[in-house]
Amino acid sequence: MTARRKGGAAERRALYPGTFDPVTFGHLDLIARGAALFGRLTVGVADNPRKSPLFTAAERVAMLRRHTKGLANVDVVSFRGLVVDWAAANGASVLLRGVRTTADFEFEYQMALTNRALAPNVESCFVMPSAEYAFLSSSLIKEVVANGGDASRWLPPDVLAAVRAKLAARG
Repeated sequence: MTARRKGGAAERRALYPGTFDPVTFGHLDLIARGAALFGRLTVGVADNPRKSPLFTAAERVAMLRRHTKGLANVDVVSFRGLVVDWAAANGASVLLRGVRTTADFEFEYQMALTNRALAPNVESCFVMPSAEYAFLSSSLIKEVVANGGDASRWLPPDVLAAVRAKLAARG
């Protein structure tokens, strides 16, 4: 039997921030793996209108809640402002980040160092995606759908239908 240390992974709260526009199977894979690594995982949906998202923050939160309802230690919220400010104010000591490529790593490394300077008590944890999702991005998937391609292997059926409807409404 192993002794549990205070502050161990079972007690640690992590924040997985992102735009999730739309939520993909890659995001859901990372959420499931993050839920297994941390005692509590909050999925933070960035509400940043300057990014011109396809879906509102409320729609993205609803999609994520539907697809994470089976994970008892996962909650989904929207937030505005700096990720580290939200994390520090809400008891998250770890930022969970997915890293697909070396370009992602370079960006995330720079961001992690900046976040550490802003909030020294919040660590960044990089997790590689599963191989079948390593190349995915929400932007690429929206482009595939906008041009009539089949994105069903990357999006849950209800999300795919919503993406198609939003893109059709935009013309």
